[in-house]
Amino acid sequence: MTPGKELLFVALGGSGEIGMNVNLYGCDGKWLMVDCGITFGDASYPGVDVILPDLQFIEERLDDLLGIVLTHGHEDHIGALPYLASELGVPLYATPFTAGLIHGKLEEEGNADRIELNVVKEDGPFDIGPFRITYTPLAHSIPEGNAVLIETPYGRIFHTGDWKLDEAPALGGASTAQELTAIGDKGVLALVCDSTNVFNPQASGSEIDVRKGLDEVVAGIKGRVLVTTFASNAARLQTLGEVAQDCGRQLCVAGRSLDRIIRVAKATGYLRNFPETIDFDTAMSLPPSQVMIIATGGQGEPRAALNRIAEDTHVLKVHKGDTVLFSSRQIPGNEIAIGRIMNILAGKGVEIITDRQAFIHVSGHPGRPELSEMYKWIRPEILIPVHGEVRHMHEQARFGLSEGVPQAINQVNGDIWKLAPGKPEKVGDAPVGRLVLDGDVILPADGATINERRRVALYGQISVAVAVQKGRLIGDPQIRLQGVPVEEDRDNFIADACDAAEQAVQKESSRDLEKLREAIRLSVRRVAVRYTGKKPVVDVLIIEA
Repeated sequence: MTPGKELLFVALGGSGEIGMNVNLYGCDGKWLMVDCGITFGDASYPGVDVILPDLQFIEERLDDLLGIVLTHGHEDHIGALPYLASELGVPLYATPFTAGLIHGKLEEEGNADRIELNVVKEDGPFDIGPFRITYTPLAHSIPEGNAVLIETPYGRIFHTGDWKLDEAPALGGASTAQELTAIGDKGVLALVCDSTNVFNPQASGSEIDVRKGLDEVVAGIKGRVLVTTFASNAARLQTLGEVAQDCGRQLCVAGRSLDRIIRVAKATGYLRNFPETIDFDTAMSLPPSQVMIIATGGQGEPRAALNRIAEDTHVLKVHKGDTVLFSSRQIPGNEIAIGRIMNILAGKGVEIITDRQAFIHVSGHPGRPELSEMYKWIRPEILIPVHGEVRHMHEQARFGLSEGVPQAINQVNGDIWKLAPGKPEKVGDAPVGRLVLDGDVILPADGATINERRRVALYGQISVAVAVQKGRLIGDPQIRLQGVPVEEDRDNFIADACDAAEQAVQKESSRDLEKLREAIRLSVRRVAVRYTGKKPVVDVLIIEA
C-alpha cells in the first residue's frame, strides 16, 4: 500500500479505544505519522503496565515514512516513542515543552543520541516531504496542546489532537475564533477530531473556574490537604500552586512524574510563579492546616504516591481530620482500583472530595457545544472522528452531520481511507494490534507468554516431577502447587495427584516420553477437576535414569 497521487488516512491506534493514538497520512508515495502513544494495562494483562501499538503496517514501509509529528505531551500521544522510535528511525517533530518531555523519556531508555528530535516553534509552517505542517495552539490540560494543520497537494487536514475551548487557559495560549475561522476560510478537506467527551451536553469549562472551586473547598478545611491529579496536567499544577498561596499553605509534591513535569515546564518558560516546595519531612512537621500535598495516583496506580501514602508505606501520612481531593476524571476501567484506595482512606477517617461533590475539575476535551463551534469555524468537507471508543466516534459522526458537516466517516484502527481525489472511500485494511511492555521485553499482547500467564492466573498451576528407568517409576512423584484452590485439602489432593501420576506411569507401556508426559498431565488434571472444578496448567518434568 504505497500512496499514489492521492491522500490516504489510516489509524493504527486510538480509533475504537481511548489512548494509544497513532495516525498516518499518505500521499505521493510517502507517509507521515501523527502521534505515537501508549495505553495502560488492566487485569486482562497480568503483570503488564504499558501497552504499545503494533506498528507492523508502517514498519514494512519504513523507506516511505518521513517523520512523526507530535501534537502534545500526554502519554497516550508520546508514550510509545522511547520503545519504538529507534526502530522506526525517522525524525520527531515537537514544540519545546513536548520535546522536553520526549527527550527525558528517551534519555531514561538510553536512546536519546540515536533519535533525531526537532524542536519546532508554534509560529510558522515547516515542510516534511509533500506535507506542509503548521502547529495551531488549542487549549488543553497540558502546555502546548496543538492541532496540526497538514497541507497536501490533495487537500488540507485539520488534525485537532486533544483540545477544549478555554478563553482564559492557565498555561500557554490558544488560537482565537478568528484565527480558526481564517483556517476554515482557506478550505479544509477533513477535520480529524477528538471524540472523548462527545456525550457531554455541556462545555468542559475553564481552569479559572476550577481555581475558584478549589479555593472555596481548601479554605474550609482545617486539617492537612492532599490533592491528586494527573501529573501531566500542568495547568492544574499551576492552579494548585495558586490555591496553596491563596490559602496560606506550604506546598509539597510527591511523585516522580510530577517532578519531571514541573522541571520541564519551568525549563520551557511555564510555572514561573509556582511556589517553592517543601520536602516530605518538613511537610509532616508543620501543623496540618499549613500544608497542601500534590500527589500522583488518582487513578489507583499501585506504585504511585497516593497508594503508598494510603497504605502507610510513604514518608507522607494522612490521618483522621485530613482531606484528599480527587481533582481529575475517573478513567473508565479504573473504578475498582480508585475505590480500593478511597476505602482505605475512608477507614482512616480521611474525608474524600471528588468532582461530584465540588467543582474541583474540568476536562481537557470538548463537549458538544465546543465541537459545534469547531465545526462552524473549520467548515470541513469531511469529519473523521478519532480518539474514542466506537460509541464515541459514531456519536460524533452523527452530531457532526446534524450540525451541517457534509460528510462523516466511521472508521476504526486499520481502516485505510482514500480522502481525495474524489469521494472518500475505504480502500484497504492495515494489520493492527497491541504489544505489551513486559519488564524490559516487548511481546505480542495475545501471544504465548501473556496467554500462558492468563491461564495460570485463572486456573493455577501444578508442577509434577517423576523419575523413570526403562519405563518404570523410580521413587515417588513430586508435586508442587501454585494458585490451585485446595486450601485445607492440600495434603489429600497432593497424595491423590501423586497416586494418579504413579498409575499413569504404570499404565503407559510405551517408552515414548512425550506420550508418558501427556498421560501424567491428563491424570493429574483429572484429580484437580474432581477436587476444584477447575483445569489448572499442569507441567510435567520427566527425569530418565
